[in-house]
Amino acid sequence: MPKPAKTDRNASRAADAQPSLEMVRVWDRVVRGFHWALVLSFITAWLTSHSSEDVHHWAGYTAAALVAMRLLWGVLGTPYARFSQFVRDPATVLRYLSAILSGREARYIGHNPAGGAMVVVLIAAMGSAALTGWLMTTDAYFGVSWVETAHSLSAHGLLVLVLFHIGGVALASFRHRENLVLAMITGRKRKAEPADIA
Repeated sequence: MPKPAKTDRNASRAADAQPSLEMVRVWDRVVRGFHWALVLSFITAWLTSHSSEDVHHWAGYTAAALVAMRLLWGVLGTPYARFSQFVRDPATVLRYLSAILSGREARYIGHNPAGGAMVVVLIAAMGSAALTGWLMTTDAYFGVSWVETAHSLSAHGLLVLVLFHIGGVALASFRHRENLVLAMITGRKRKAEPADIA
């Protein structure tokens, strides 16, 4: 378990200080590839849910394989890919969310506590959608209403989570003056400054 994380910005940091232009590698190719492949899988599955059963199924199988790969990489991967680097206890996540509301959240080089929690919840929701979707194709669970309901709830819940994720990325990008979408493409973020958490 990681050490309790600082959630507030250093009070001594000047509000108008210019961020460093020096960049560091944070997200490896596996993390970036996983992220964008999962985005594509989810969009494909969502758009084909009522139009192309085969494509929908293969998008779900792809998502399931990506989740399995990410779980493995979360243990064996590079430092910023490991769950031990960004999964925090609930109290730390709540403190960070409180700091966001007051505009005092610290900048993290890897995932911040809220982002780390979102990664875990998104992986769990995607895994649930993939599992229940697969169950619906089996003889034992085909046409079983609770499985269909669970799949629908997982998929719609995922959409809500994705919207929250996009909102969080936009907010953090604005507050910390860095393009997090670009960082998930290039793998590079601005080097840690004294008040940041590496």
